Amino acid sequence: MRLDSHQHFWKYDPVEYDWTGGPASPISRDFGPGDLKPLLDAHGIDGTVAVQARTSLAENDYLLGLADEHDFIKAVVGWVDLTQADAAEQLAKYAGHPKFKGVRHIVQSEPDDRFLLREDFCRGIALLEDFGLTYDILIYHRHLPAAIEFVRRFPRQKFVVDHIAKPGIKDGLRHPWTEQIRELASLPNVCCKISGMVTEADHANWTEEDIRPYMETALAAFGPERVMFGSDWPVCLLASEYDRVIGLVERATSGWSAADRERLFGANCAAFYGI
Repeated sequence: MRLDSHQHFWKYDPVEYDWTGGPASPISRDFGPGDLKPLLDAHGIDGTVAVQARTSLAENDYLLGLADEHDFIKAVVGWVDLTQADAAEQLAKYAGHPKFKGVRHIVQSEPDDRFLLREDFCRGIALLEDFGLTYDILIYHRHLPAAIEFVRRFPRQKFVVDHIAKPGIKDGLRHPWTEQIRELASLPNVCCKISGMVTEADHANWTEEDIRPYMETALAAFGPERVMFGSDWPVCLLASEYDRVIGLVERATSGWSAADRERLFGANCAAFYGI
């Protein structure tokens, strides 16, 4: 089974989705399953993981509703407020759904660069293992020191870092991201989504040569057993069509064995999310 480990759906609202870039942006419109399915079919992708884009419990209901209607949506990564005293109740409400597999918080937008280490947030993270839920780490590269400490605190929790921790590709910044992503990868309970790279590059002018060193570093650090392809569609449309995004990863791993490519393009994702 070939899987896209990271994509989004939304009904566009200019207030809720103010980050999309305004009315002229290619992603300031509705995106639903009918828009994505032809792209998946064209690349032999059997299923996807739909990931939250709003910090709202309504987002869980919306995505799970779509997952109930469309079999190709194999898993949902939703949101609950893990800092709240009733986090366990929130998790219990959704964890019973067979496609609710994990949670994510948009940590990259928090004003506190060490948000991951907040006592109330960590108290919520400690609940996830009992519910069998994963956690997606969404950060910029400057948050990596906190992320390393965070993952170390929860050695039995299943983590995946989104978008290779968003390195400064546009500015050609390789360090200290390189050393820090390798340190994060040394922790065995964290995987990495090979995703979101084109939107960290120069949207209009990026080349494969701009992105390849970062992608190769992440692939080598985590190894074939802990990486998974993700398109980050439709956010990727800010910089690239789906075809070019998947082509980047396919070409970078063209020398891998068939078994390792199967891991990258599906098996690792299925194992991580319990698909």
